[in-house]
Amino acid sequence: MSTQQLDISRLADYLREHVPGFSGELTAEKFAGGQSNPTFKLTAGGTSYVLRRKPPGELLPSAHAVDREYRVITALGGTDVPVPRTYALCEDESVIGSMFYVMEYMDGRILWDPLLPEARDNDERAAYYDAMNRTMAALHNVDVDAVGLSDYGKPGNYFERQVGRWTKQYRASEMERIEAMETLIDWLPANMPADDGTVSLVHGDYRLDNMMFHPDKPEVIALLDWELSTLGHPLADLANQCMAWMLPRDSSMKGLAGVDRKAMGIPTDEEYIARYCERTGRSGIDNWNFYLAFSLFRLAAIVQGIRKRAEIGTASSAEADSRGNLVHPLSAMAVELID
Repeated sequence: MSTQQLDISRLADYLREHVPGFSGELTAEKFAGGQSNPTFKLTAGGTSYVLRRKPPGELLPSAHAVDREYRVITALGGTDVPVPRTYALCEDESVIGSMFYVMEYMDGRILWDPLLPEARDNDERAAYYDAMNRTMAALHNVDVDAVGLSDYGKPGNYFERQVGRWTKQYRASEMERIEAMETLIDWLPANMPADDGTVSLVHGDYRLDNMMFHPDKPEVIALLDWELSTLGHPLADLANQCMAWMLPRDSSMKGLAGVDRKAMGIPTDEEYIARYCERTGRSGIDNWNFYLAFSLFRLAAIVQGIRKRAEIGTASSAEADSRGNLVHPLSAMAVELID
C-alpha cells in the first residue's frame, strides 16, 4: 500500500478498541505537503482526528520516529507549550503497514510565508513573530525532569553528536560529490564552540509552518512535527528559525532575503534573538555564525534524504524530487557564512 492510502476497515477496528468515544463510519484524507511522515485527517461520528504514520518501505536508520513524537507531545500536555491531545500509539505494523499514532485534530491555520500576508497590519505581523518567540522560549524553559523526559536524549555535546548524525545521514543518501558539503563536513567539527552545559528539550525543526495558529488571532495553538525533537542545545532551534529567514524568496524556500523587515513590522534577527534571550534568561550568544552554518548543513542533509527517497520511490510528497535540488544552494550559503 502506498503512503497516500490507509486500510480503513482495519484502522477503524483498532480505533474503536483504543480511542475512547470513537464511533461511526471512518473516512481518511491525506494532508498535502510534508516530506517525512505521511499525515491524515480522520473523521468518524462527527469527530476529527489526526493520524501520523511511518512511511512503509526501506528507511534510513533512526528516521521517522513517530513513537518519539507521540511520547514528547504526550509529555508536554500539561506545560505552557501548545500541543494537541494524544490518543493512541500503535506499534503493530499489521494494522496499516507501519507504526502510527492518533492525536486531536485542531482547527487552526498553518502559515507558510514569513511575510505573513494574512496579517491585518504591521502590528499584527509583529504579534505573530512574538507568538513564535514566546512558544520557543516556553519550550526551552520546560523542566525535562518534571515532565518525564530526562532520558529523551543524551545530555551534553549536542552539536558534536548532531554534526556526526547528519554527516552519516547525508552519506547514507549521497548521490554525487558536492564540494560545499565536503567543506562543511570538515569545518563544523573543527570550529565547534565549547559545550556550555545547557540542555533543554529542542524541537529540531522549529519554523513557521510547523506551528498551528488560532483561526483569527496571532496565537500559536499547537507546535507540530516533533520527529526531530530530542534533549539538546536550545540555540539549535533559534538558529534554525533565523536560518529560514536568510533563504531567498522563491517558490521552494520562501525566505526573507532582500525584504525590508522594518517596513513590514517584522523584527530583525537581532531583535528576535534579544527577546528570546530575555525570555530564557540568557545574556547573549557567541559564535552565532557556527549555529547558522550548522542549520544550513543539516537542512541540506535532510533535503538530500528527500532526494534519495524520491529516487527509490518512498518519498511522501510529489514535490520531493524538485526539493532535492536545494542541496547545492543551501550548502553554498553555509560556506559563504564561514568564509
